[in-house]
Amino acid sequence: MKKCHGFRVAILLLGVVLDGVIAFLHASVGSFHTSIRTTTTVPFTLQSTTDATVEEVDFEAPEDAVINIKPKAMQRLRELREREKSDSLVLRMGVRNGGCSGLSYVMDFSTEDDIQEDDAVDEYPGEKLKCVVDAKSMLYLYGLELDYSDELIGGGFKFYNPNAEESCGCGSSFGV
Repeated sequence: MKKCHGFRVAILLLGVVLDGVIAFLHASVGSFHTSIRTTTTVPFTLQSTTDATVEEVDFEAPEDAVINIKPKAMQRLRELREREKSDSLVLRMGVRNGGCSGLSYVMDFSTEDDIQEDDAVDEYPGEKLKCVVDAKSMLYLYGLELDYSDELIGGGFKFYNPNAEESCGCGSSFGV
């Protein structure tokens, strides 16, 4: 009987201690959040990725393009063309075996001389840009949207592929 009574006392003491700890944490966290709210200034605006923002297209896209280039990606490609000090830019896109999900995206600069007879070529004359996709990759990339993000973490070119049944978290590989 004494063991049972001692057990109840231990449980009651534990409850009192826990109540004290919880009260202390609430007080500490509350004052911490209050100080954060009153002293923090955010110098930039964060936008939600779920916002339905409409981007203005300031270029003419080819009819039935293999790769659909979004405005932010086109702006970044313009910057890269200017940095390369080139009159035109040939962007070769494709896929290769590898990556977390089985296939990886490949994107690199190329030259006019490297364009093959069986390559699909989307030409953007106003932008002095050609987007080239080899025949094998076209099966996987047709309808792909190429976008660009300037986020500090995870920024860069983004691939949105309607043909992918799965993709990895980093967005650079996919599976069909």
